[in-house]
Amino acid sequence: MSAARMGLVGKAKTAVPIARRLAGCGRFNVWRCARLAEAVYTAQPMKISLKPQHLNRYRQIASLLLRFGFSELVRSSGLEELLGADLGKLTQRAHPKPEEFVAELEALGPTFVKLGQVLSTRGDLLAPEYVAALSTLQDRVGPVPYAEIEQVVLEEFGISPSRVFLTFEPTPLASASLGQVHKATLQSGAVVAVKVQRPGIRAKLADDLDVLDEVAGVMEGVSEHARRFRVKAIVEDLRRTLMRELDYGTEANNLSTLAKNLEEFPDIMVPLPVPEFTTARVLTMEFVDGIKITDIDDVRRGQIDGMHLAGTLQKAYMKQICIDGFFHADPHPGNVFLTPGNRLALIDLGMVGRISAQMREHLLRLMIALGEGRADAAADLAVKIGQPGSEFDEPAFRSAIKSLVNAYQGQSVGDIQLGRVVIELARSAGNAGMRPPSELTMLGKALMSLDELGRKLAPGFDPYRAIREQSIPLVFKMMRQKVSPAAALARLLEVGEFANELPARVNKIMDRLADNRLEFKVHSFNEAEMVQGFQKVANRIAQGLVVGALIMGAAMLMSIKTEFTIFGYPGVAILLFTLAVGGGTALVWDIWRRDRRTRK
Repeated sequence: MSAARMGLVGKAKTAVPIARRLAGCGRFNVWRCARLAEAVYTAQPMKISLKPQHLNRYRQIASLLLRFGFSELVRSSGLEELLGADLGKLTQRAHPKPEEFVAELEALGPTFVKLGQVLSTRGDLLAPEYVAALSTLQDRVGPVPYAEIEQVVLEEFGISPSRVFLTFEPTPLASASLGQVHKATLQSGAVVAVKVQRPGIRAKLADDLDVLDEVAGVMEGVSEHARRFRVKAIVEDLRRTLMRELDYGTEANNLSTLAKNLEEFPDIMVPLPVPEFTTARVLTMEFVDGIKITDIDDVRRGQIDGMHLAGTLQKAYMKQICIDGFFHADPHPGNVFLTPGNRLALIDLGMVGRISAQMREHLLRLMIALGEGRADAAADLAVKIGQPGSEFDEPAFRSAIKSLVNAYQGQSVGDIQLGRVVIELARSAGNAGMRPPSELTMLGKALMSLDELGRKLAPGFDPYRAIREQSIPLVFKMMRQKVSPAAALARLLEVGEFANELPARVNKIMDRLADNRLEFKVHSFNEAEMVQGFQKVANRIAQGLVVGALIMGAAMLMSIKTEFTIFGYPGVAILLFTLAVGGGTALVWDIWRRDRRTRK
């Protein structure tokens, strides 16, 4: 054993328990573990915790960062220590493709798949091609054994699936990272789809979220870029998203709400939940029999009115976004089915978006301005709805928006991908130092998916034409919302309060006016500073008058002969002149000194 290694082990004697735990995690030899353990007890601590159960995740995240161009961040954060000799084997890919990044996230498991979905709503962070690629993220995992699914149902209902349902197919219809769907039949004979959460998935997600939170904290500590884009806030957003998706009761409410909001569209259906057979980990809903939009062939397309269905879907989403403020946030082709009755079915409402009333109006106006090529109006609206930071460069942002809009001026309306334009606008805002609202990127992502869905249903579909035709009816619906009975009642209550308070307030004003106590306070400037300025000016004028009087008095006394003389001149006159010179010099010095301090 070399002396260096002997010394290293000697320094780490007090950390033997930690070294042993680290060595038991695999991929880390005892010398590296001793080095890591020593770092805990010396003056050069690691910037991240050394939880043994997290070491493999640290390594996977560091490898991902290295391959996609963040090697400096890895070295400055302390993650290099966890990779050791393997660091040199991992090099940045020459031209990493968005699809490769998506594949890496899918390989890391459900938490990172959901992280990719959250990142797909941050057009200010990623280029449009990465946002588009992340929007296609799919869970590619094998099914859970039926025995484990049966155990989850037993824990939720207290009885086995064979007693809860008339039939329950062991083979799943679909399998995802958070759960899988089985076809079943209720005792009433109704066919349903049962979504069952994977056992142990909550603990796994919580562990991964802790790792991501630690890594995000390290990144913000060593990278100005990470602090600017608030990567810890992204992790917190991911945590909230996952907690909502893990509660199937929330998804059941989303299904009911969306189905009610889309009742006016008979060609669109949303599977309704069955509340009696729904819990936090089991969701029972109507069974949707159909095929994915991506699986439609030319023969099936010829049997439907694709143009009508594509237009109906676009109008339904515009109503969700601009009128309801509640929309299906993940309309990728795998979540939209074509039923045998030639209807479109929207499924999987784990991710939904909510938009305030004021934001809805701004987003509609923004879409119209972008589609019509009005760059100045689009920039004004983007600034209004965004969150400008201290370093926001508004001229650069407006210039970027003009360039973005002008780039699409030569294209026909049918070729314009409005979703991509919205995402590029969000990215331009981020580059200029303004954080756009998450609703803006969610809107861009949804519009990109709708563009793809529309062209799958009808290759010649023009999505912007549908938005333009729908804009006027949407504006009228927005106006009707503002004069709804509830809104009118609120205004009536405000008028009633004003009428009740008006006499008392008028009496107070008249009493103060009669007693000459009515005052108006205007805080347009600092009165105290203004008064001090006037005092300084008055003092200087008075000092100047005194100096002038001394000079005049000295001049008048100079012609009067007296016994008291200085240098042969009347002494009193010389004294007065000396005082005038001293006072004038002091006045000039004071003016120069104070004005110089003010300029600084």
